[in-house]
This record gives sequence, structure tokens and C-alpha cells, in this order.
Amino acid sequence: MEDIQEQLAALRRRIARVDRKFARPEPPPRPPLRPGGEFIEELLSGELVTTQLGTHFETEKLWENHRRHGSVYIADLIELPEDLLDPLSSGTIPSSHPTRWAFLDTETTGLAGGTGTYAFLIGVGSIDSQGFRLRQFFMRDYGEEASLLHRLSEYLAQFDVLITYNGKSYDQPLLETRFRMSRARHPFDRMVHLDLLFGARRLWKLRLESCRLVELENRILGVERQGDLPGEMIPYVYFDFLRSQKAFQVVPIFHHNALDILSLACLTAIVPCAFRSPADAAFGHGADHIGLARWLLQAERQEEALRLFRRALEMGLPDDLLFRTMWDVASLERRMGRHDAALAMVTELTVSRNPYRVRAFAELAKHYEHREKNYMMALEMTLSALAIEDTPEIRRREQRLKSRIDRPRARRLAL
Repeated sequence: MEDIQEQLAALRRRIARVDRKFARPEPPPRPPLRPGGEFIEELLSGELVTTQLGTHFETEKLWENHRRHGSVYIADLIELPEDLLDPLSSGTIPSSHPTRWAFLDTETTGLAGGTGTYAFLIGVGSIDSQGFRLRQFFMRDYGEEASLLHRLSEYLAQFDVLITYNGKSYDQPLLETRFRMSRARHPFDRMVHLDLLFGARRLWKLRLESCRLVELENRILGVERQGDLPGEMIPYVYFDFLRSQKAFQVVPIFHHNALDILSLACLTAIVPCAFRSPADAAFGHGADHIGLARWLLQAERQEEALRLFRRALEMGLPDDLLFRTMWDVASLERRMGRHDAALAMVTELTVSRNPYRVRAFAELAKHYEHREKNYMMALEMTLSALAIEDTPEIRRREQRLKSRIDRPRARRLAL
């Protein structure tokens, strides 16, 4: 009996050690406010929210329906069709009302991610009958993370679709890590995620040097930020806030995050619309039509792609895109059995110096050899290609054509 009591006592001591090891530490006390500083709740309209896991700060902002952000009216967001996201999401979001979309962006303590990176400010935008609403969740120190994540999970429960910009690579994995570190279940398994970055790149990478959100905000929406805090400075500003607790330092971060999310929502009114109705895409640059046409090609929508390619040619293109697009049009016309149209475009490519000129002469040689049986004209096209580039393939075609031309002559001489 005494042995059993001793074993039970040893087991209780071991359990107590485990409990002490994994017990949630009390959040560290906030450092005293330095002279001249103000707490965040004194600078921004919002509230300190208390949960069973602690306290954090939340604020909400509304852009009313009568307002606009660049070229997009806020009132138009709720009128977006429910099937808008279907083509861009490859069918994973066949139908969802805009009021069920959550636009999310995070501000973090580092840009590389990893378990040591915290999302200290998380913004979630949504569309409702009053306009575009933004709720921001902010942790004033590291001890408030569990409370913030708990409330974030509760807030996201009302949405079905998560929309981000580069969020599949950064924001969602980071938040999933933070939820795991807090021993909580993340809410993203039940939400369909659309990362708008991939659609934006398809449309604008041929024209714009950068597809960063702030670049699209300026070049596509026509919004120019004034006095914005650069994104790479945000971690350093937050670290300084943790040391000083002077809240005025982080107010620009709230503003930066708000503009990012508002621009994300307004771009959602532009990017998916182009993929949903390519024929109605009102782009002012031919390069944008080409980006959309290439996506249509991948989706085997050849007729629509061809129309967009031809529209881009009519609008005018720089040389590097012009000749590639002419070649794509010729290839599409040939694939669709329109050999005369393909021949006309290939002939245009042989007129001036360009990267596709040799291939254009080769295509003409094939046409005259196989379709018209005009071996002299095929040989002429081959020699023109050979004058630009000497390759074994072109040499073989030259010898084959010369052999075909000499064969009837040899028969006549024998007679």
C-alpha cells in the first residue's frame, strides 16, 4: 500500500511540473507611458475588447456608399454579381454574395514569416448596405495575441470567402502559424480563398514593372497616397511603439492597412470582371488585352482569345509584344483551320526584322510545299530563312526541296 501511495505522489509531482511548464504566462504589464504620449484608445475611435483570453484593441471605419476610391464607387461593390469570382477561382467559388466576402490584410513584425513573426494588426474589410466597412484588430503588446486571434476567428465566422493580395503565400500561412502557436484552431479551413495577386499579374505584368498593390492602386485605380508609411518601415515603427508606448507612432500603420484593404476591394471590382466577361473588358492598353487573352488560351477559349489578340493589335503595341502577338494570332488561326488568315499574318511577319521572321519564312515554306505543292516558292522562302539564320533544319528542308525540283527534270532528260 505504501508503494502505491509513493507512486501516486510521484505521479502528482510529475503532473504538476508539466502543468507549470505549459501554463499560459500572464501577459507582461504594459510599460508606463512616457511624458507626451497617448494610448491608442485615446487617439483612434475604437474600444478595448476583453475576452476570456485577455484584452486587445479594435477599431472600425466605414466608407459610405456615396464615396469613391479612385475610379470605383463604393456603392457599386454590393452590386457585384454573385458569380463574379467563378472564372478567376477556377470554379471553386461558383456563387457567393459580396456581403459574404472578407478582404484581409496583415501588418507584421517581419517580412520573412516564420514562428517569430507576429501579425500585430489584422484588418478585415467587408461590404454591406451602408458601404465598405473595415474592422482592425490590434495587439498593444505580445501578450494580447491570443485575445486578438480569438476575436478574429469569431468575426470571420460570418464570411464564406477570403480575398487577399499575396495572402496565399504570406498572410494565411502566417496566421495559421500564429493560431497554432496559441493552441487555437484557425478559421480558414471553412473559407474559400481567392488571392487576387495571380489575376492581377495575368492582366498587367506585360505593361507594369511591378504588380505591387500600391502600384496597382496608383496605375489602375488612379489613387495617389499622400504621406503613406512605407511597408518596409512598419516593423521598426511597431518595435519602437513597444518600447515607448507612444501611440501616435502606429496611427500611420492603421491608415496604411486601411488603404491596402480598400484598394483590394476596389480591385476586386475590376480584375474578376475581366475574367468573367473578357469581351467587355474596357482596358485602355493593348498589353492588358494580351494578358487576358493568354489566360483564355490556357482555358481553351480560343475564339475569345483570338478576338482579344486582334483588339490588342488594333490598339498598338511595343515591338516586343507586337511580333509575339502576331505570331500567336497566326498560330491560332492555323489551329482553327483558317489557313488564309494565318498565311496573311505570317507574311506580315516576314516583311521586317523581328525575332519571328525566320519562323515565319519556315511556315511559308511549309505552306507552299505541302498545301500548294509549289516547290520553287517553298525553296525561295527557305533560302530567305537561310539568309537570316543557318540551321540544320533549314538546310535539310533546302536539300529536300532541291531534290523534289530536280526529280521531274531528271525524268524528262531520260526521255
